[in-house]
Amino acid sequence: METMRVLIIGGTGTISTAITEQLLARGDTDVWHYNRGSRLAPEGVRTLTGDRRNFARFEAQMAEAGRFDCVIDMVGFRPDEAESAVRAFTGRAGQYIYCSTVDVYTKQAERYPVAEDGARDALPSFPYAYNKVLSENILLQAHHPQHFPVTIFRPAQTYGGSGTAVASLGDGVSQMKRLREGRPIIVHGDGMSIWSACHRDDVARAFVRAIGNEAAFGRAYNVTGEEWMRYDFYWEAVARALGAPAPALVHIPTDLLSRLLPKRAEWCAENFRYNNIFDNSAARRDLDFRYTVTWEQGIRGVIAELDRTGAIEAAAEQPWYDELLAAWSEAGRVMGERMAGLDG
Repeated sequence: METMRVLIIGGTGTISTAITEQLLARGDTDVWHYNRGSRLAPEGVRTLTGDRRNFARFEAQMAEAGRFDCVIDMVGFRPDEAESAVRAFTGRAGQYIYCSTVDVYTKQAERYPVAEDGARDALPSFPYAYNKVLSENILLQAHHPQHFPVTIFRPAQTYGGSGTAVASLGDGVSQMKRLREGRPIIVHGDGMSIWSACHRDDVARAFVRAIGNEAAFGRAYNVTGEEWMRYDFYWEAVARALGAPAPALVHIPTDLLSRLLPKRAEWCAENFRYNNIFDNSAARRDLDFRYTVTWEQGIRGVIAELDRTGAIEAAAEQPWYDELLAAWSEAGRVMGERMAGLDG
């Protein structure tokens, strides 16, 4: 069997690591990474070092590297990067796989679960999602089944290794530390928004099975978790996995969080407050995608890795977090006093 050449742009992230491991395990793939060279690649992986945003140099490097059977772009974010990819790989790659995001879909969706033909009109107020939409559009317009075959993946939260749980505000590892110490954590809204998470091994298998699969040419695929969890339940499961007491969840309105901490609450206001429920049937049909790792099972593995390196114990304090909790408690007391006797 002829060895395939596969290039992963940004090969050290959560999903990239799992894709690399699965490709190496196949034994028929010559795996390359392109990144800034700040991390060592796994044994058996060749590395090209450079700056993706130095477009002239990047495109020259790709021409020098020769043809790849597949290029998997895990870090493309801006439209000008998508345009550069079209220039770099048209006629030089058997397939171009782009890692996008379910955040491209309209929030709030008109109906659930959201399939790949759902409306995509992310707003400029959420630059990550907005730029992903623009990038997708450029790539899909450039798609050509012979010269530039494009496949797009839209994961939701993907975790594994040290890639951890998503907090309403702040750092998930610091929030794990709070849970172990029995301290309260903040959950946006009333804790009833629906969230989903998928282990990197399940997501990576879909990427790997898309390589060379002509059914995937010109298509986009959702590859997301299939446990549709209330945000409260999501963090209650983390507490159980940590061996922590039942968590004290403090619910604060999302609009208020956004007004008080607009930068820290950006993702909460633009994403977490909405239901994240997606239809994976296309990926199941074409790529044999399967959701095999439950959230609680998967996060236990993450916690074990974080404990192995002492990351939870060493997590930094976030003084603003306790200030917000104190302010919310004080506001509730003042409102209670003001409203006393008015509910008769």
